[in-house]
Amino acid sequence: METSGQVLIAVSALAALAYLGAALNAGRERLQWLLPLAWLVHAVALTIDIAGIGLPTPGARFGFAPALSATLWLVLAVYMIESRLLPLPSARRVLAGLALLAVLVAVAFPGESRPLAGSPWAPLHWVLGLASYGLFGVAVLHAVMLNRAERQLRGHKPSNPGVSPGLPLLRLERLTFQFVAAGVIVLSLAILLGWWFTPHWRWDHKNLLAVLGWIVLSGLLAGRRAFGWRGRLATRWLYLGAVLLLLSYAGSRFVLEVILQRPIV
Repeated sequence: METSGQVLIAVSALAALAYLGAALNAGRERLQWLLPLAWLVHAVALTIDIAGIGLPTPGARFGFAPALSATLWLVLAVYMIESRLLPLPSARRVLAGLALLAVLVAVAFPGESRPLAGSPWAPLHWVLGLASYGLFGVAVLHAVMLNRAERQLRGHKPSNPGVSPGLPLLRLERLTFQFVAAGVIVLSLAILLGWWFTPHWRWDHKNLLAVLGWIVLSGLLAGRRAFGWRGRLATRWLYLGAVLLLLSYAGSRFVLEVILQRPIV
């Protein structure tokens, strides 16, 4: 187990260094390979950490920090695909910096071991919940870029280097809501699985905040369809729903693991 911990630290350090290089050289074409390299090494670190490789008993290891780390990894995966069509150097710098912090925090707080799942459906519930985190993270990233582009348009300012001058606002808005819709679908499945198949389901802070987040984000989609919500009103609903979801798992686990230092059940 000690060897596994050393390997995790070494791999995480390599990912952190690559992310640092990507953040510092976001605008240099010759060093664009640093971000994909960091992303790949990050994937190895996540696999070692979350899969519990090296633990004395088979199982998974999870907590607030690995959840945030995996979320940033998923957001970066989508960003790297989109960046082939929409070059966004300032977004690259910010995401690389956030991923760097996430990797370091995951090393400091690797989470707790879970040798046995309470239900055979529990791993799917966790995967779906994590996937919804990633989808909403991407939606928030698009919403931030949308708000910045709209402010520039209203102020008649020159295009920010972080937003491509040829980036159509309607396309960016459509992408934002497509990711919100996908996230709501995946989150709905995660909540249903957790309620129906997991024997330890209870109305604690985590589940209550998750359901509240689902209500807010579903309300956003309904409001857009029925009333044509867009602009700041829509993005505020998105931010509120994303914050509720962030608090539901990462926030509650942070309080239990770090502040109260209580075992996760």
